[in-house]
Amino acid sequence: MPLLRHRPDNFTLALLATVLLASLLPCRGETARVFDVFTDGAIALLFFLHGAKLPRAAIMRGLIHWRLHLTVFAGTFVLFPLLGLALRPLGHAWLTPELYLGVLFVCTLPSTVQSSIAFTSIAGGNVSAAVVSASMSNLIGIVLTPLLVGLLLASRGGGTSWHGVLDIVLQLLLPFVLGHVARRWIGGWVDRHKPVLGFTDQGTILLVVYTAFSAAVVEGLWRDTPIPALLSTLAMCALLLALVMPTLTWAARRLGFSREDEITIVFCGSKKSMASGIPMAKILFAGQLGGLGALVLPLMIFHQLQLMVCAVVARRYAALGNGTDTEDRHEAD
Repeated sequence: MPLLRHRPDNFTLALLATVLLASLLPCRGETARVFDVFTDGAIALLFFLHGAKLPRAAIMRGLIHWRLHLTVFAGTFVLFPLLGLALRPLGHAWLTPELYLGVLFVCTLPSTVQSSIAFTSIAGGNVSAAVVSASMSNLIGIVLTPLLVGLLLASRGGGTSWHGVLDIVLQLLLPFVLGHVARRWIGGWVDRHKPVLGFTDQGTILLVVYTAFSAAVVEGLWRDTPIPALLSTLAMCALLLALVMPTLTWAARRLGFSREDEITIVFCGSKKSMASGIPMAKILFAGQLGGLGALVLPLMIFHQLQLMVCAVVARRYAALGNGTDTEDRHEAD
């Protein structure tokens, strides 16, 4: 039984299987173009459903607890990018240029939604604030992430065009807004069929991972990326998380937040969304498609690390709290 408790979840196994499939049977030529068009449609549907899922009342509630949300956004969109830049000497020494760019990209992404809320609940934090903060982080990130990518790339001698920002608006923000407008008609159906949104989330990620890694394998990803660089990427992602979580904890306490709000800040401010990140990478780095697999690899690694670390931290918060049965609550989630 102890071995089963540490078995990777089904989605992690599906991700690994997708990478293996792309490595052994990458799509090429016309097949790759068909997959690309199909993936664009899936991404638009994903953000349309996310827009339909977000209640108007959640946006209004976000205006009330503004100090907490500003702290979360500062961690997500200020602290992370600054750390990404501060770790540049290590990135250049340890990683390939594509992998370090992928680490910088992780630093620009919005927070997760589902797991941020779940871990906040397990730890006994302010769940309603987590719902608002994580949802608003994703909405703001649609616009802010490409701008941050441009700033970070410019700092290392590159840049991103306004064409990439416009693509983000048209392919992600516009479907999101249309979905939110359509909520009055389809919101009830979306709320009753949440597994559909989960399937769309995961299915879209798997599609993008397959097309990205197929193109990268064709271009020589595994041939050109040494094993030490992959291990260094794991170490870099672990270092980022090890710096962010204690910093957010310290900041929440210095700013006088309650224990419940501190938990929300730590879990919402330290996470990065793969559901938003991989579609954004596909759009922002479309001109570097051959290197897209290496660019999203740090995100995949960071995503799994944050889930494992936050599970431990959430259970510790709960154990130090009001004595609830953390074991049962974790298994329920």
